[in-house]
Amino acid sequence: MHLLKSRIALAVASAIALQPMAYAAKVTLQPAGQGPDTSAYINDPAKDPVIPTATLQKLLQQKIKYVFVIFNENRSFDSEYGTFPGVNGLYSDGQNPRPPGSTPGFAQSFTDPLTGNTLSVQPFRIGPSQYANVVDSVDHSHTGLASKLHVVNGIAQMDGFAQDEFTGKAGAAPTLASAQKGAQYANLVMSHVDCDTIPMYWQWASNFTIFDNIFATEDTPSTPNAVAMIAGQSGETQWVKHPSTTSNATATGITAPTYGNFLQGGVVTSEASAASTTQGPPLVNDPQPYYGSEFDTTPGLSATGIVTPPRLPYGPNESYAKSNIASNLTFASVPLTLMGNTITATLAQNTAFLAGSLFDVGDIQLDIPYIQSLNRPAVDWRWYQNGYGLENTDNGGTASHAAFVSHHQGPQYFGYLANTPSQAAKLKSETQFFTDIANGQLPQGGVIYIRGGYASQLGLVPYTTGMPTAQATAVAAAKAGDDNHPSYSDHYLSQAMNASVINAIAGNPALWKQSAIILTYDESDGFYDHVPPRILSYGPDGLPLSRGIRVPLLLISPYSRTHAVSHAEGDHNAVIQTINAIFNLPALASLPDEAQALAAGNSAYFNQFGPAGFQQQYLGPRDINSPVTDSLLSGFDPKRLLGISPPLPNTYAMIDPKYFTQANLPFASNGLSCKSLNFTPVAPASDSVVPNGFNPLPGTYPAASNFTNF
Repeated sequence: MHLLKSRIALAVASAIALQPMAYAAKVTLQPAGQGPDTSAYINDPAKDPVIPTATLQKLLQQKIKYVFVIFNENRSFDSEYGTFPGVNGLYSDGQNPRPPGSTPGFAQSFTDPLTGNTLSVQPFRIGPSQYANVVDSVDHSHTGLASKLHVVNGIAQMDGFAQDEFTGKAGAAPTLASAQKGAQYANLVMSHVDCDTIPMYWQWASNFTIFDNIFATEDTPSTPNAVAMIAGQSGETQWVKHPSTTSNATATGITAPTYGNFLQGGVVTSEASAASTTQGPPLVNDPQPYYGSEFDTTPGLSATGIVTPPRLPYGPNESYAKSNIASNLTFASVPLTLMGNTITATLAQNTAFLAGSLFDVGDIQLDIPYIQSLNRPAVDWRWYQNGYGLENTDNGGTASHAAFVSHHQGPQYFGYLANTPSQAAKLKSETQFFTDIANGQLPQGGVIYIRGGYASQLGLVPYTTGMPTAQATAVAAAKAGDDNHPSYSDHYLSQAMNASVINAIAGNPALWKQSAIILTYDESDGFYDHVPPRILSYGPDGLPLSRGIRVPLLLISPYSRTHAVSHAEGDHNAVIQTINAIFNLPALASLPDEAQALAAGNSAYFNQFGPAGFQQQYLGPRDINSPVTDSLLSGFDPKRLLGISPPLPNTYAMIDPKYFTQANLPFASNGLSCKSLNFTPVAPASDSVVPNGFNPLPGTYPAASNFTNF
């Protein structure tokens, strides 16, 4: 492969302002007597043996051969764990109660222009009686999230959630109906659930380690954070190399002719047309991947004599408007570093490169020889996603892709993965995950990502018992998904999917002994959370780019701490740092192309997009420990890694599969609830009641507010 020669000798750490620090972060124990009885397995973090970071990493490399990332959708930390005992939540800092006045954004207000009245809302709990399993999605657009953070003098105030929802839903010229809808959303955004709605998550959080200081990498909707899960960024490196501006935000976009037909909503639409322009990075919206879109000309092309692979699958229920396609992403990712000393040979197979083009590899020209020069063995990976291939819910042995949420498929955005046959083959269906485990066909170690989609692969349907017929019909049609996204998923179905994945891993004792499972989310959906994220960067639109709102993260492993809370600060880069440590990978931020961009980003040109005096030190990945970012290593128990304490048993992670059946929904009525798990959620300092007429479905079923059970 004739790639440009590397200029490897770069002053990496100093150039990007990421300095090494000790791995250990503050870890506290959850209160005794809360949740399942974990007393036999608890080790006090205050009595940890002192282990150097390098020794800890060696122990992890010896013990753990698989990292599984269960990657859910769209929940803020407070919306799921705001009353979990021992965490920095809505009503407590984890150790002591916290009054509302000391909680950022706790009391929010919005003005109804029709009446002139100022209405207020504060956090409140919803549960099975409010059908908390099927709430609607709130505003999680890039601009909406910026409004919700409400950054003043560099500090997010966290007080714009209710006003953003009301203004966005009521409209510029509100009617009575739109104002009522806006008020419903302003209430919904402040709601939260507990162990009566998500008992499986709370059980794992008690049995293992919960992290309460992890944020979305980008202050954006899903796609940028799906990309950030494997790259630590949404394209800041590519933006620095090919600048766009506030007046020309698509300068990094690709102008090209579109090509082909797409089935959308059951209707075939032709996208063949004159040239259009893709969305250039950094990505801040939810565009579709370039490969698999109408810009992708790979199918049937053989002008150079090369037989090209078929176009990758696309989601027939997704938007493929020509303005909604991402540019080909060309910066480094974890799958790139996983190639190790096979990287040159692997990327020699890239279809564009074989045709004489650097289209897919142009911005990693220095990274490729650097990774090759490290001479570290390749590590395998997989990305299993609902609907990508043949699912057990498909009929006739043909993949329908009906459940495929293509804008969640992180690797498909990168041409050097999607357009390299050996790498594209690592993208598989959700059903295939279970088949591969059952048949012993997982790779011999590696990084495994699992994502849900628009339908339950367990055959479950949304829980609607007791709803009026019209409402139940609307919910059944809208909420059949299993990735926890409130737009189209049911909380019960999503938990069952997560539990079936964990059961499949833990049900194989040999696999369990070699595994670390990270259960986390892409972004918050815009639900209220009280912890201000650090504002680390601004994008070409002048809005905060990183970080976004806090999200949940659990570490589940035989070597995890139990009944513990880690307060390590980070985002999706924390997941990448942990993968780097376990598989001895170079940090993405240390790669030559990324290091160059991180250094170049802190310049007058890019600093202009932030407020006066702001420095763009983080326009790229940040998977090196520093005062602003940490790994997940604090969630592992040194005594278990050293053999002083035994590993946690596989049964400790498993959920009774009876809860994967329709007959045992809702969980709280069938033996899995706060009471059965022995949880007493943290109580508010003042009344926190469900507002009168509250409707969790103001978009799906507006009339629900007329029913007394809502």
